[in-house]
Amino acid sequence: PAGTARWFLGGRLNVSVNCLDQHVEKSPNRVALIWERDEPGTAVHVTYRELLDLTCRLANTLKKYGIQKGDRVAIYMPVSPLSVASMLACARIGAVHSVVFAGFSAESLAGRILDSGCKAVITYNQGVRGGRIIELKATVDEAVKNCPSIKHVFVAKRTDNKVQMSDCDIPLEEEMTKAASVCTPESMDSEDMLFMLYTSGSTGKPKGIVHTQAGYLLYAALTHKYVFDYQQGDVFGCVADIGWITGHSYVVYGPLCNGATSVLFESTPLYPDPGRYWEVVQRLKINQFYAAPTAIRLLLNYGEEWVKKYDRSSLKTLGSVGEPINKEAWQWFYHVVGEGRCTLVDTWWQTETGGICIAPRPSEEKAEIVPAMAMRPFFGIVPVLMDENGKVIEGNDVSGALCIAQPWPGMARTIYGDHQRFVDVYFRAYPGYYFTGDGAYRTKKGYYQITGRMDDVINISGHRLGTAEIEDAMADHPEVPETAVIGYPHKIKGEGAFAFVVLKEQAAHVDRVKEELKTIVASKIAKYAVPDHILVVKRLPKTRSGKIMRRLLRKVVTEQSNDMGDVTTLDDPSVVKEILDAYQKYKEKSSS
Repeated sequence: PAGTARWFLGGRLNVSVNCLDQHVEKSPNRVALIWERDEPGTAVHVTYRELLDLTCRLANTLKKYGIQKGDRVAIYMPVSPLSVASMLACARIGAVHSVVFAGFSAESLAGRILDSGCKAVITYNQGVRGGRIIELKATVDEAVKNCPSIKHVFVAKRTDNKVQMSDCDIPLEEEMTKAASVCTPESMDSEDMLFMLYTSGSTGKPKGIVHTQAGYLLYAALTHKYVFDYQQGDVFGCVADIGWITGHSYVVYGPLCNGATSVLFESTPLYPDPGRYWEVVQRLKINQFYAAPTAIRLLLNYGEEWVKKYDRSSLKTLGSVGEPINKEAWQWFYHVVGEGRCTLVDTWWQTETGGICIAPRPSEEKAEIVPAMAMRPFFGIVPVLMDENGKVIEGNDVSGALCIAQPWPGMARTIYGDHQRFVDVYFRAYPGYYFTGDGAYRTKKGYYQITGRMDDVINISGHRLGTAEIEDAMADHPEVPETAVIGYPHKIKGEGAFAFVVLKEQAAHVDRVKEELKTIVASKIAKYAVPDHILVVKRLPKTRSGKIMRRLLRKVVTEQSNDMGDVTTLDDPSVVKEILDAYQKYKEKSSS
């Protein structure tokens, strides 16, 4: 469609021109970003002209320190105008950004830097979230000790506190004031890499999902416009962090390509109180509000008065992202927050899809929306359900593995440095189809309902996490030879992690080991990955070939032990009773 992208001759373009220059030509003083800082009521407005200026100065600074087209740059920053400018500056000079969520540990950051061979990191001296200071520069220092590819660390200032600076550290704002405010955009091929973003898989280390220039931008822009019915002049409020794909597509690239005003939310839903989201909606007059079900479930517990205290009449569309939303949260979001008058879109998509693939809108005007259901595929998305034998399931009122039958512009192109893994993970299970890893139900009317992951991946508060990653981290403890982690339903987080661990010589100091395991997981991955429950067992249920039967552990935790299914393949079926007894004791101890 006219107006969504400015193509260079011969299929070449620059994403930053689409997101900035084209709007600066037409309406330079339109507000591009509203930065809702952690400190309540201190919003900062940034126009398209100002954002272009920031981006160009930052781009010239990167160039001055040797960053060239094709180089990878890690961005370890919370959401802010400068972090958005960092992404766009990379795009402008043809560098590839890899944003790492600023809640990840030094070890997680180092792993991502090493895997992608980043030449530089852009970070803040510190972060501020929920009234607390987060040590970002210190974490980066810890990470880059083991990363020989890093030549420079660019350090911006979020607080006035001094942090240690070494020879390779560069004060970012100081350098930007010296830099020119014009930077000629690099001419990019439509299939050149734009960014990579790491996501968890069911096995092994996180994988760097690669998105390219033209297809990704087009898909982000179109889905932003049509799923949310974005109109010129609206204030779009996606409260996701830029460390996740939602922040890339619906805080940065989609809205800016469409010339929108996008809100950057630095705080938390509970700071300074559970009314924060709605106070921001009232003050900034937000029209579209896009959030994760985990936040909605959290706020629902605090009651309706926190919502009703504020004027939400500006809201037109509500959106849910990151995991399937349960009916109770959907109803509360729709009736309490949206007063029953806002369209609520439950959106299904993935890091790998680049943008929304299944959502209730766009559709015919006033078409029905079924609560807690993604329903309708977006333009060009052809979902199919597959059975165990890899055959397409026809007809309605059926369930199967959710696949997509033809390519779409926003799809990932590869896993960085490991194309074979890309092929194996997404295209091997059902040849000729993209396998999403999710199961789905097609209703009698032909709508799609996502039923959840089909592999050993759990979704904690919208963060995707392979159980193998948690197990690998805990296996580093010298007294823990074996662990198995499963997901279980959690009232707020959607899913929580439940760990079964085997200790050497049935150690007497079980509680100490449990605390140490929690510390290890937090330092190796992130705090949100720490299991809610750790149960010590004598052994794990294994098949004769040595594979852990996690299915049985799930049944124990979800208390469906009267229906264990086929246990004949177990090496020793008596292990089931052993684990059940341990679980009952643990439950009784916890409740007392």
